[in-house]
Amino acid sequence: MEGFRMSLNLSYSRIAYAWLIAFLMVYSISSSGQPTIPYANQSFNNCIFRFGGFERMDTTKKQIYLCFTGHEFNDGGTIIRKSLKQQNTQAHFFFTGDFYRIKSNKKLIRKLLKDGHYLGAHSDKHLLYASWEDRDALLINQKEFEEDLTNNYLEMVRFGIEKKDAPFYMPPYEWYNQQISDWTRELGLLLVNFTPGTRSNADYTTPDMGSRYISSQQIFENIINYERESTYGLNGFILLVHIGTHPDRTDKLYNKLPELIKVLKTLGYQFSLMTDY
Repeated sequence: MEGFRMSLNLSYSRIAYAWLIAFLMVYSISSSGQPTIPYANQSFNNCIFRFGGFERMDTTKKQIYLCFTGHEFNDGGTIIRKSLKQQNTQAHFFFTGDFYRIKSNKKLIRKLLKDGHYLGAHSDKHLLYASWEDRDALLINQKEFEEDLTNNYLEMVRFGIEKKDAPFYMPPYEWYNQQISDWTRELGLLLVNFTPGTRSNADYTTPDMGSRYISSQQIFENIINYERESTYGLNGFILLVHIGTHPDRTDKLYNKLPELIKVLKTLGYQFSLMTDY
């Protein structure tokens, strides 16, 4: 009898997994039966890719792609939304399934959608896909990857966000490899990551991290210096900021958003959405 129950549970598990993958694929199957990749006919000649994912958009255009990721913290949500609204600026918000589930986040999520921002996926449980020491050493298999990402999209549907509305996906920890990019494409999605060079992604660091810690003022200056010194300036730059950080970090980068956006607009940059590419 116990063996029968185990077999039955396994069958249910397989059925549930198959249903989840079918859900994610339903909007991405072409008439030929193959996954339809978003923007498949679009030219990305001036974009920069790394390990199969977008690391920078068109380097010939003065457009910046402002992105926020969120998982367990959301202390900056209200401030960020207000700043973007005041500066008439659009941005991307990549949230985990857990972030979408938190009851206190739901009001903000609906407001961000109403404001016209891009809301996408950041994995369901914020998994670490590969070893920090060896990027090619995967810590998950394809089934685990697909199931986790599909669960993220299932939570998004509760807010009316369909897969076709959110084809760009930012991986957890912004850490991935070619295999993860390939699996992402098989699900009809495109993987994107932040553009390195300014350390804006380190706005989560806390003072106890020693030399790894970086202040918001230093990040601000890094962004301006990078614009001045880089061959392409900030053209096509994917600029990452966290929507919330640990309470031990009281120096929040998002508090500098109004000033940063004003400066960059003065330099001739526009803040664009990837879906408008």
